[in-house]
Amino acid sequence: MPTLRRIVVLTAVGVLATGVAAAAAPASVPADGAGPRPPATSPPPPGTAGGEAWAWTQLTAAGTRIRYVSTDTSQTCPAVRYTLGTTRNPYPMTRVSTPMGSQFPTTVCELAVPLAASNAVLEQSSVQAAVVHPANRQLPLPDWTSTTRPRKVAVIGDTGCEVPVTGPVQNCADHQTGWPFPRIAANAAAVTRPDLVVHVGDYLYREDPARENDKAANPGCTTTAERAGWDCVVADFFRPAEPLLATAPVALTRGNHEDCNAAQQGGAGGAWFRYLADVLRSDGRCITYSPTASIRAGTLNLVSVDSSFADPGDTGSTAQTGVFTRRFDAVNQAALQHPANDYFVFTHKPVWMVKAAGTLPQNVEWATHVLDAAVDATGLHRLADNVRLVLSGHIHLYQMLDFNTGRPPQLTVGSSGGPLDNGPDDAKVVGKEIGTPPQAVHQSITQEQTPGGRGVFGYAVLADGGGTWNLTFHDASGAVRGQTCALSTTTSKKSFVCQ
Repeated sequence: MPTLRRIVVLTAVGVLATGVAAAAAPASVPADGAGPRPPATSPPPPGTAGGEAWAWTQLTAAGTRIRYVSTDTSQTCPAVRYTLGTTRNPYPMTRVSTPMGSQFPTTVCELAVPLAASNAVLEQSSVQAAVVHPANRQLPLPDWTSTTRPRKVAVIGDTGCEVPVTGPVQNCADHQTGWPFPRIAANAAAVTRPDLVVHVGDYLYREDPARENDKAANPGCTTTAERAGWDCVVADFFRPAEPLLATAPVALTRGNHEDCNAAQQGGAGGAWFRYLADVLRSDGRCITYSPTASIRAGTLNLVSVDSSFADPGDTGSTAQTGVFTRRFDAVNQAALQHPANDYFVFTHKPVWMVKAAGTLPQNVEWATHVLDAAVDATGLHRLADNVRLVLSGHIHLYQMLDFNTGRPPQLTVGSSGGPLDNGPDDAKVVGKEIGTPPQAVHQSITQEQTPGGRGVFGYAVLADGGGTWNLTFHDASGAVRGQTCALSTTTSKKSFVCQ
């Protein structure tokens, strides 16, 4: 019998947050591990009394968190009632930050939720926002236990609509072939129904909203001065991702588009740390290198390595090897604590990804040299045996690369919204030696319209195969494209068997 999904229901019952102090949450909670429907009326503008709120469930290193961001002016947080064991009590959300200038006209709230919690209700009388998203007011909770793992993991990456200061502008208004992330999110939710969504980075691409062609749909994100503000965060991520946020918890890592500005204050990086980071900040500051975050999803462990500033120019430089060696040492230390569990590293820039390959053995271009050098410089000189996969984005393609050695396969999913890149001819990739020490590529599967041509929009799914993981690529409609690949169970010859 399938496991019933436990969901957070945002309903119109309950009490004021100020009236639940007697049943307040415990001081700490143990760590655990069709298209978006528009509102019936236009959302209130930021900073008005009614305001608009977005809520979602995010896995963090400290456990499951319900997060809530509102533009209403009350600066209050709602209360959540949930069942734990045989008791059902209300718990007030904690206020993380209050409005800060025009970029962040929001109140941010957060609540730690135990893994065993169920039937949680956001008490409507404590909600001050006039409009709450998702539209059905329901939020998912993990449906695994401490001894099981998610059945389906959807992997997306590089989802924002590219609106640069100069150069070509993506067709943000065309959700079919121009910027299909809204369609991908809707179909991934409706067709795949994942238990967990992993985003490998790059959410915020609107560097100059004055150049976008979907201004009417995104009030508050239409001028150069409004870039990286809350309304642009909604335009690029929350609004198109709404169906997925209503379906499954998310695990997020940072991309290079969530970078720090020269002042280390505000900007896209400031927005990342205010709303989406593993640990939220209230001061608007951006830091260059986030700590490694080990996130438990039952017996599946996701370790986020912030590679947003790894070799910023993508020149092949290894100058930052020491910075990332410390982070991959932390990955190995975490993995060695749970040797029977599977570990996936998810980091925006790939450790081993082939961008181009020619006929001669030396004719190969791959990424990312500094991350590869850092792995080799760890105490183990490799990733731990139970690190089964590396999940990345950055290159706007889907590619699965394996080596049939102790090195884990590299899965790159940068194909979920941003303008696509040209890929390599897979036949020329196989046999090429990359990485440190050099290892020959055993198998390369790049989703392209023609060999060596433009990529294909879509996302990946990793499904629990009863001891292994079955990998599929899904196009923007949610349909499987290509083969189903089963990850080997051996740790000495990690590879996929595809058919």
